[in-house]
Amino acid sequence: MMRFFILPVLAFFLSSFVGMDLQPKKELPFDVGEYFKFKINYSGFLSAGYATLELTEATYNNKSVYYAKGYGANSGLSKLFFKVEDHYQSYFDKETVKPYMTVRDISEGSYTKNQRAYFNHYTKKVLLRDLESKKDVTVDVPVGIQDVVSSFYYLRSYKGIDNMKEGEVIDINMFFDDEIIPFRLKYIGKENLKTKFGTIPSLVFRPMVMEGRVFKDQESLTIWVSADKNKVPLKIKASLAVGSINADLDEYRGLQFPLIKK
Repeated sequence: MMRFFILPVLAFFLSSFVGMDLQPKKELPFDVGEYFKFKINYSGFLSAGYATLELTEATYNNKSVYYAKGYGANSGLSKLFFKVEDHYQSYFDKETVKPYMTVRDISEGSYTKNQRAYFNHYTKKVLLRDLESKKDVTVDVPVGIQDVVSSFYYLRSYKGIDNMKEGEVIDINMFFDDEIIPFRLKYIGKENLKTKFGTIPSLVFRPMVMEGRVFKDQESLTIWVSADKNKVPLKIKASLAVGSINADLDEYRGLQFPLIKK
């Protein structure tokens, strides 16, 4: 079960804001040097692990691009019985925030994946290369497709998030593994969230998930992001069939704008 709650969960939930508007902002709310670290706890107090997300720059096909690198691992006693170590990477355009290539290299107990996905936005296809099975698969994708990491930055590059109405629902598409994942998100409202950094005005969202073995019901997930220009992810809470998982922002640096607090 731990594989659902380290980096894949963080990236997946953060990416759930994609596609809110078609006009990019003139000034990006992030830049090279931005870094987040999240502390993950089970049922509010048992340490389950941590996840980090860092933005630098790189060269891809002779072009300067943003390079986002995510890492997640479990900690404590769970590591002795079921070790989790996940690496996610995304190379995306500095202006359009469209992904060019993504890396998924994960090790979760006996379950492993080592994949590379190459995006062609002109032909609307993704080439997925599995380095373990030595197999390539080409997948047709819709316009505006994002990967699980670049989608977080894609959201923050577009306007519209501050003007949503309570109960408004957004449907999006995201490429994960070898699938196009349809995702539905509901805007809940505003809240002043208490954090280790102080009380921060935030926007609250609730992704729709599949109830059953892992999640308690379809609205078992809640995510808080800062209501300022940064849209910093502050907290993620998942109500499970047994217990709950919390991911709280534990460290940050390199924000494009000062973090607004009460």
